[in-house]
Amino acid sequence: MEHRRGRSRWVLVFSSLATMALLGGAPRALGGQANQAKESNEAQAPWPALQQAYFAGRRLEPAPFIHLTAPARAASGEQVPFAFSIDHPMTADRFIKSVTVLVDANPVPLTAVFHFTPDSGKAAISTRIRFESDSPIHVVAEASDGKLYVNSIAVKASGGCGGTTTGDDPAALAAAGTMKLALDGPFQRGALHHARLLIRHPMYTGLQRNLHTNGFRPAFFINKIEVSYGGKPVLTADTSIGISENPALAFSFIAAQAGALQVVIHDNEGATFRQSIDVGS
Repeated sequence: MEHRRGRSRWVLVFSSLATMALLGGAPRALGGQANQAKESNEAQAPWPALQQAYFAGRRLEPAPFIHLTAPARAASGEQVPFAFSIDHPMTADRFIKSVTVLVDANPVPLTAVFHFTPDSGKAAISTRIRFESDSPIHVVAEASDGKLYVNSIAVKASGGCGGTTTGDDPAALAAAGTMKLALDGPFQRGALHHARLLIRHPMYTGLQRNLHTNGFRPAFFINKIEVSYGGKPVLTADTSIGISENPALAFSFIAAQAGALQVVIHDNEGATFRQSIDVGS
């Protein structure tokens, strides 16, 4: 494990302030009561501002082939199952190269950006995410030709990003970075394989108050996950505080031949952890 650096909360504070600034802009003047009501609703909706912030000047095509799975109502905003699966070719000449996941109403809406390669075999992820309040999830896929596609789904859930805690759990901190990696099903040369990754990590958001001190617990979260097979990248995920505690990740990859499936994770304190399994040997 690499040496830990000091915790960097300013990134989250900056992101939150930037988001609030985006959402606080003055509405345009429109004539007529109907137009004023429409503009008021648009000003309250985060998505137009988020689209401008992350995809300014670019056209997003509605895409029913981006399949999204999430509960309409979740028991807790801390652990909400979420998955996407995209019906799109994954060839060397035409593939989905990235997928951006935004939970519109979260203090930090950008939950994760997943980067794929043709060796991913399928642009699909299953995980668990956080919701601070009821919100749509917007998923934007960028293809290798530069086209952007979008789909969304709404979830009712709350309390996943802030709230109070009783203090640091020494056992959870000591176990941070521990991983379990497993393959679903037997090895088949050249076939699409599915893997599951479980990571022990508290994923502190930086927005939670310590119940004893009433101060904010510093942010402590995984910010990058790198997956390779046979030395070739198949998935990279840039993650943020919107990923739930003890992250779970299911993903796909093509196994052209026997090799090692390796995962490297990094957190915002500068720690690095590795895990690998031999496939097909």
